[in-house]
Amino acid sequence: MNSHELFHTLHQLSRHLTNTLNDALKPLGLYGSQWSVIFVLKSKGSLTQKELCEYLFVEAPPMTRTIQRLVKQGYVLQVPGKDKREKLIQLTDVALKMFPEWEKTVVETNHSLMKHFSETSQDELFHLQKSWLQQLL
Repeated sequence: MNSHELFHTLHQLSRHLTNTLNDALKPLGLYGSQWSVIFVLKSKGSLTQKELCEYLFVEAPPMTRTIQRLVKQGYVLQVPGKDKREKLIQLTDVALKMFPEWEKTVVETNHSLMKHFSETSQDELFHLQKSWLQQLL
């Protein structure tokens, strides 16, 4: 297989998945990038912006914009950390209350995207992706 074709298809798939998630979350006032931050904070607890960037493989400027939007929407707070320069990002009570609705939308969207794949195929895809990611890290 031509690796160029493989990566081209991966990029196309990534864009399609991103657009589909954005369309699903739009009525709830979120974008996929915002959901990613919210999901990570819900899963891992408060993190610094740098930790969020590293975990999500996002550059600092777009992460700053995403966090600023989430602050403006009342979904995250920036709390001073141990170091004066460090700010921890944490979910607000409003975000915690909204989380189940957002998660339901994401789960339904993911299910819709995967409905034509057997459980075995989904497991294989997950393990391939996880293994590849671990090798890259």
